[in-house]
Amino acid sequence: MSEQRTEQPAQPAWSALAFTGVRVERPKVVVKADLLPAISVVSFVALVGIPLGLLWSWLAPPQRMRVVGGQTGELPLQLESWHRFDALAVFMLLGLAAGIGVGIVVWLMRERRGPVVLIAAVLGSLLSGWLAMQMGLSFAGSSYAITDPPSVGQVVEVAPVLETGWAVLAQPFTTALVYGMLAIWNSRDDLGRRLG
Repeated sequence: MSEQRTEQPAQPAWSALAFTGVRVERPKVVVKADLLPAISVVSFVALVGIPLGLLWSWLAPPQRMRVVGGQTGELPLQLESWHRFDALAVFMLLGLAAGIGVGIVVWLMRERRGPVVLIAAVLGSLLSGWLAMQMGLSFAGSSYAITDPPSVGQVVEVAPVLETGWAVLAQPFTTALVYGMLAIWNSRDDLGRRLG
């Protein structure tokens, strides 16, 4: 019995760049050195949520309602229910602006550019959005608190509310988008960490 050998195609042990004598090195992702700065980035970015919440409580319009008797309690005046959308739109615009600012500021940390700091900025922005929502609702609730019981037929201003929790994602998405666009625009393998 004769053995049949199947020939396999030869795998080239070289690339076109190796043939020319150019050595190609892949940039290494620095993780260990970036962990402590990444924790600082998460902390500082998360604290941005407090002034964002305060600013939202000042800018978001209250809803004017007429006090009625019975189980309903209060009914919104005509066209006042649109302010529910206005409050959400103001919150999302503030989150977008904060995300742009955070993305640019974190990018300016040249010695720490990379995926570790990007992930830290996105996590910090997520915490910032959540903190802005909680603090903003709290600030708005105290600003429009009704101290005396209103009489039937009286018009009162009710604190603005956020109808959905998905609004907290505006800031982290914008942070990731801005940081990614700056990384693409930079077009260096090491993102310019070794420059300057």
